[in-house]
Amino acid sequence: MQATVATFDPATCAGTVLLDDGTRVEFSGAAFAASGLRRLRLGRRVRLERGADGTVAALAMVTMPGHA
Repeated sequence: MQATVATFDPATCAGTVLLDDGTRVEFSGAAFAASGLRRLRLGRRVRLERGADGTVAALAMVTMPGHA
């Protein structure tokens, strides 16, 4: 599932994303840490990886196929 970064707190590494239907979804600092990312920019497209309980377990950058 893809979303757009809406908020990001560098102090806690937590924030929110907006799904394409406008639904706001929170992610924790632990989900950010699991992503291996070092920072997030507002408006950046990300892919959400959900845990068994439905919460965001990790984030991944969305890349375009064939582009470096």
